[in-house]
Formats: sequence, C-alpha cells, structure tokens
Amino acid sequence: MRIRLVLATLAVVLGTPSYTGEITVFAAASLKNVLDDVVVAFEAASRHEVLTSHAGSSALARQIQQGAPADLFISANVAWMDWLADEALIDERTRRDLVENRLVLIAPGDDHGAPIESLLEVPARLRDGRIAMAMVNAVPAGIYGRMAFSTVGIWGELEDRVVQTDNVRAALRLVAMGEVSLGVVYATDALADSDVRVIGRVDPDVHPRIVYPLAEVAGRGSTATADFAGFLVSPEADTIFARHGFLGVERE
Repeated sequence: MRIRLVLATLAVVLGTPSYTGEITVFAAASLKNVLDDVVVAFEAASRHEVLTSHAGSSALARQIQQGAPADLFISANVAWMDWLADEALIDERTRRDLVENRLVLIAPGDDHGAPIESLLEVPARLRDGRIAMAMVNAVPAGIYGRMAFSTVGIWGELEDRVVQTDNVRAALRLVAMGEVSLGVVYATDALADSDVRVIGRVDPDVHPRIVYPLAEVAGRGSTATADFAGFLVSPEADTIFARHGFLGVERE
C-alpha cells in the first residue's frame, strides 16, 4: 500500500497517471472523428488505452441497459442520458455537459443549387427527391430535425419523403453518395466529409439545444475512466473539439 501511494504521488508530480487501464467508451456516431483525435492525445499523455464504440445514442443507451461493458457514455442529447439515469445505470456524480452542436442541411458535393435560406424552402427544393435523416423518433439528430420541421409547420409535407437511417453518419453517407437530394446532419458531420456541401443552416431556436452529456456507467468506475472523463473537459480537449466544429458549453 505504501509503495502504491508513493507511485501515485510521483505520478501527480510527473503528470503521468500511475494506473494503466483500458477504457471502453460508447459515444454518439457524430463524435467519431473528433474522439479519434482526442483519444490519440490522451493516450500519448497517459498510460491508458481507450476503445470507442460509435452508433446512434439510442442504440448505445439500450446496449448499456442490456449489460454491454461500457465504462463511459457520451450521448448526442440529454434525453437518452436521462433515460439511463432513471434506470440508475449511470453515476450521476460524474455527469457533465461536454459540447454543443448545430444542425445543417446538406446536398451532394456536385449539387450547385442556390443556398436554402429558410426551412420553408425545403419541400420545393426536394421536388421529387428524398431527404436523409437519422431515425426521427429515436436518434438525436433525427429527433432534432423532426422537431425543427414540425416547428415551422412542414413536417407533414416531408414525412413520407424521409429516408431514415440508424445514425446521423449513415444519413451523411447517403447524401455523399448522391442517393438522396438533401440531408439533415450536424454541422460537424458536414465539416468531416468533402463529398457534401452545406446549403442551409437550421435555426437553433426551432429545436432544443443540442448538448452532448457524458457520464460514467454505474458500477464501472475506475481511475482510468475518471482520467479520461477529466481529459475530455480539459482545455486541450476543448481545442480539439473546437477544431472539429463543436461549440463549447459552460461548465461548473
């Protein structure tokens, strides 16, 4: 015990964690690119290894409920984190907001049509085409998009023309391949794919704030997990998130 205490003290002084551990992170699909960079920076500064699994927040939350061995969960909206909290499946003491995002309208990269200034223009712009969205009743990006279209009163015109996908990155790919005319994705997704172009921005006032909360999974806490969770909200990680187009949040 005395040796471990001495090593831990030295780790604090030297800035290197004394515990070597493996952390499994379940994170929203829209975080794939930025977390790849965050993990590289974290692993270079620590003795921990981070394994990430990406999918729609709804799918990941249900996997955690079914006992999947995740240590840390990062959701693309608060609702799925609240759902796990109601099931007592996250450690509420570790919960905090990580970043924010925005929704945009995208078209294939070779589409040279005029920008969309208002969501009200979307039905006419589609003509006989279709629009890709993540699942509108389960996946955060789809939920936010449906709320936005409902708020401006055009969801009824679009509902039958929506191609729903398992996650927002799948919707992005459909647009990039030219399989659909338009898509609703996060601004950060569009930034990560040169085969699409942003043709419109969704007013954030027509849907709830897009906040990504993180929390340790109940019963899975460890020094390694706490180290990574702390790094995620560090100035170094904030810089990486900003480089990928994410917006900062106020934290206590």
